[in-house]
Amino acid sequence: MALAHRFDLSGGADAAAGMGYEVEAGVSLGREGGSFENDLQTLRARLAEMGGFAEEQLAKALNAVSARDPALARLVVIRDSELDRREAAVEELALRTLAFRQPLAQDLRETVAALKIASTLERIGDLAKNIARRVPALLEEDRPRVDVGIARMGRLAQAQLTDCLDAYGSEDAVKAKDVWARDVELDELYNSLFRELISQMTQSPRLVSQGAHLMFLAKNLERIGDHTTFVAEMTYYIVVGAPLSDERPKGEPLVPLTEADEDLVDTLGARTKF
Repeated sequence: MALAHRFDLSGGADAAAGMGYEVEAGVSLGREGGSFENDLQTLRARLAEMGGFAEEQLAKALNAVSARDPALARLVVIRDSELDRREAAVEELALRTLAFRQPLAQDLRETVAALKIASTLERIGDLAKNIARRVPALLEEDRPRVDVGIARMGRLAQAQLTDCLDAYGSEDAVKAKDVWARDVELDELYNSLFRELISQMTQSPRLVSQGAHLMFLAKNLERIGDHTTFVAEMTYYIVVGAPLSDERPKGEPLVPLTEADEDLVDTLGARTKF
């Protein structure tokens, strides 16, 4: 809620003008303004569009990985700027709503949460872009055999993204909490995949370069899962009016690396160009 306190919303048109916004004559800036609900509906619609675009970007990135398709991967990278533009549009509308409409209670929670969700979706888009950028480095046949695990992580991340957006769109706190709780499966799969990659790279040093790309790709997917839980948390907060009080379930921490494993991980950045 810190963002809301950055604005003095009590001054109506004068406060809005002081923030650099133009105020049309005769327009009510209070919560009772006839277009307030329209503002919220537009905000929801823009977030839904942004979420759909993020889903599409992730799907294309994963398809590029599975098909080893550099052209599709380049398309994902190029299209990332569109997600940035959409985030800016959501931010502008949300800030105008805070300044002009003085939302209260659930309306205030929804407006502030929209800012945070838009930022989170933009980060998911960045992670999808990072996944796509690794495709050209994965064209060699001599690579760690973890395709099944990567594909499964991708499906889980996609499902969590879709479900958290559905929960937001339908204001479903139960579904939001379900997404929040089941991220542990993605965490555990990442831990397993990390261990498998370390094992294969230790046994076959020629796989280090490819393995490093796959390791960071898997980490991107795990981070997408974390971001979907944040969207779920925001949805729960909008609907219920209180944050989730429980500690989010997480996968078992990785078993400490051996000294040889640590040496291998330390060399990944030096031996892998991104």
